[in-house]
Amino acid sequence: MSSLQERIEAALSRVRDPRSGRDVLTAEKVRDIATSTAGRVRLTLLLAAADDPTLARDVRQALERVEGVTEVRVDVRDATAPVTTPARPAASSKRALPVIETRQAAPRPSAPTPVAYPNLGMIIAVSSGKGGVGKTTVATNLAVALAAQGARVGLMDADIYGPNVPRMMGVDEPPSVIDEKIIPLVAHGVKVISLGFLIEKEQPAIWRGPIIMKIITQFVRDVAWGELDFFVVDMPPGTGDAQLSLVQSTNVNGAIIVTTPQEVSVGDALRGAKMFQRVNVPVLGIVENMSWFECSHCGKPSALFGSGGGERLAAALELPLLGQIPLYPRVLEAGDQGQPIVVADPASSAAKALVQVADRVREAVHATAR
Repeated sequence: MSSLQERIEAALSRVRDPRSGRDVLTAEKVRDIATSTAGRVRLTLLLAAADDPTLARDVRQALERVEGVTEVRVDVRDATAPVTTPARPAASSKRALPVIETRQAAPRPSAPTPVAYPNLGMIIAVSSGKGGVGKTTVATNLAVALAAQGARVGLMDADIYGPNVPRMMGVDEPPSVIDEKIIPLVAHGVKVISLGFLIEKEQPAIWRGPIIMKIITQFVRDVAWGELDFFVVDMPPGTGDAQLSLVQSTNVNGAIIVTTPQEVSVGDALRGAKMFQRVNVPVLGIVENMSWFECSHCGKPSALFGSGGGERLAAALELPLLGQIPLYPRVLEAGDQGQPIVVADPASSAAKALVQVADRVREAVHATAR
């Protein structure tokens, strides 16, 4: 197996500089690459005024996909400024990647210690590797189905950039504040909080990691949730600041990964599952959404997005497939009207599948807590 340094070099050699057409290593855009034994990577990226600033994002994302890399920091510097550190040692024609031992590194601020909130009950994160797979649909219906079974349920919309829970739950008004505690809104027997209640619909959330951390911490700590049995968190797609903020804020009992049968969705979902496993959050299982289209006239299923993706992902991760949700037009219509399908059409096959997911999630999360 290749070393971490070699894998990093290989990843960077595939990142192209749009201006020169060469990879960032050949173009000498990257300097001062350093790694730690814990998998942290730090480098300097030299950009001139004419360079595409998205190159920094491309470099960071390429390194984040490298096996063994746990953290990436890209320092962007002016390419016209003098550089004191050479890109490579003079005695070698091959770029060397210095390894910084963790015990020798300068002290860094440690990650915040998760705080236990026993009143929130079982904390379940609903996540996906990519957008558009129906993650919020699963989260809202899961919360409502658990509440219909008699559980005390809270639903937190942690999708800071695309808060859709208010629309799908049919509530949208500023929450009140009593004794410095935010009072969650209630819909379909579920207590709900979302950034969508606090900003204008047209207002974009152009925020960096520290602000996202603050919002998620406030939603967990400063909302009057009362005593809950389940706390469902609708995460944004991907493996970014919101996911890390949640697991650093409190103890998450389990995560659910939502995918579609499509291979591109399954690949992204795999990375999402691996992220939770890396931060020691149990992945309860996989939910495959849009598994097939069910004809409203004959009931015959048609696999519009392929088939078997959820099963293959579950098998690869050695996790249970919690459910397969058919593509049913009423799910979309009811969601837009603020009526989760388990309420709007409980007799439908989609609603029954989602209730089955709720049953299996309840069993799985209690099993992990034993």
